[in-house]
Amino acid sequence: MKKKICSIMIAFSLVSSFVFGQAPAKPLEGSISISGAWALYPMVLKWAEEFKKIHPGVKIDVQAGGAGKGMADVLAGMADLGMVSRDVNPDEMKKGAFPFAVTKDGVVATANAKNPFLRELLKKGLTRQRFIDIWISGKDVAWGHLLGTRDKSVVHVFTRSDACGAAETWAAYLGKKQEDLGGIGVYGDPGLAEAVRRDPLGIGFNNINFAYDARTLKPVEGIAIVPIDLDGNGGIEDAERFYATRDDITGAIARNVYPSPPARDLYLVAKGRPASRTAVEFLRWVLTDGQTYVPETGYIRLGPEKLKQGLDKLK
Repeated sequence: MKKKICSIMIAFSLVSSFVFGQAPAKPLEGSISISGAWALYPMVLKWAEEFKKIHPGVKIDVQAGGAGKGMADVLAGMADLGMVSRDVNPDEMKKGAFPFAVTKDGVVATANAKNPFLRELLKKGLTRQRFIDIWISGKDVAWGHLLGTRDKSVVHVFTRSDACGAAETWAAYLGKKQEDLGGIGVYGDPGLAEAVRRDPLGIGFNNINFAYDARTLKPVEGIAIVPIDLDGNGGIEDAERFYATRDDITGAIARNVYPSPPARDLYLVAKGRPASRTAVEFLRWVLTDGQTYVPETGYIRLGPEKLKQGLDKLK
């Protein structure tokens, strides 16, 4: 009897849906391939994990390889979405790049935790001009030059070898482009962090989520964050001291205390307005319910206006 009643109710539900012009919602299925920036990789992995809990029929493949690869893959039709950690340039827009700002983070300078000058470095910080001296101006910059001493120990400078948003963003802070950055080229965010971690005289830069440990929220073991002397007075004051934890630096970015660049928006980029229902629904979810997972993953939420702009582009 119960089975009969249940069958009648289901049949009535289906009939009433069609009578009133509302067909039952079709379960979301399909696949999405996503490629690109290391900066966005941890966030997109989290989004993919949570989205698949809601839509188990959807498969999402996420591969990191740098913002340049993400853009190239999506424009070539090799990926549905590209992770891009820099602004999309006009030439890319002409080729069909269709960007959605989805979250925000930043790039920080890093040094070895066993650097013999670390105490002074953390006390004084470095000005933008000193960072220009390191990566742009010339070779064989001494630690003494940076810290106002006579020490001749040469700074071992590292940069990224792959086309990436972190390097482009860091170069933009210094008034240049990625190709202008000097130093030993290292592939990927993990590689650059490891290079600095192995060299007591090394200096580099990383996206926040590769400079800070996701579990402890403190700088990755063996890495120290180099503070920026924002007012150029030769010391890091309380208002400039926001590097102890990942929450501290993301809070500074959210308050617009940390400069932009190296704070920046992060994008998911399609080739033209997405036509796939699966991709559209994923992007719509990222810009709405998916924002719940942004702070816990170490990123900063965008303002409601930017999120609305993205949603309007999906209409």
